[in-house]
Amino acid sequence: MNCLYDIRPGIFSAFREICALQTTRHGGISPEPFASLNLGHNTSDNPAHVQRNRQILCHRLGIDPSSLVTADQVHGTKVRHVVKGGHHAGCDAFVTDRAGVYLCILTADCFPLLIYDYEHKAAGAVHAGWKGTAANVAGITLREMQERFGTSPSACRAWIGTGISGNAYEVGKEVADRFAGKHLSISADGKIMLNLASANLDQLIGAGIPRSSIELSPFCTAGNNRDFFSHRKENGKTGRMIALIGINSEVRTP
Repeated sequence: MNCLYDIRPGIFSAFREICALQTTRHGGISPEPFASLNLGHNTSDNPAHVQRNRQILCHRLGIDPSSLVTADQVHGTKVRHVVKGGHHAGCDAFVTDRAGVYLCILTADCFPLLIYDYEHKAAGAVHAGWKGTAANVAGITLREMQERFGTSPSACRAWIGTGISGNAYEVGKEVADRFAGKHLSISADGKIMLNLASANLDQLIGAGIPRSSIELSPFCTAGNNRDFFSHRKENGKTGRMIALIGINSEVRTP
């Protein structure tokens, strides 16, 4: 990477009405160990720095900070239907069909999943750590979109953002036992490694999204720690990225 401020999923590029991205750790004002675009209030960074960083992000995107939707993510499966910006307690996924509302998932190793239903112009955003993935939070979010908007998974595009890759994510047996063997591997020194990206890919496919309509980020938060925050690599003293998806008001057809 060339110290970019964010990465943009190519899977959504055909849809001009969609804003979708994941931030990197670059382009903000936070000092070490949060350098520099820390967007997470659940860190010991100065809250004023986080607020300023969010303003910087929104200025770059040309959106109002009040249009961001965030949550106190709890590694669960609760999905919230939102119609305006704001902060929510106790949920790990959002869905909306409103323009000008930008769904945000904050991560530093867990995987953000972004979903767009181009038939109904509805979006979903999911926080998928190992607990949420084990409980199929991706499939639960798609079912919510089906119930709310009439979403057909075959008419969706999805992006699995940057998280910790399978060759960097060691887990214990109690976690490994929650996943199919195809998502596990044994390292050279005998450690159990979990590939959360592949587990979420299988869940999105299982929910009905075609494999050709799903893109995976090629990066790893631990392996590409120069450009992304990694809770594990940095021993918990790090910032948070935002993965964001929203329908732009000025492009959407009424």
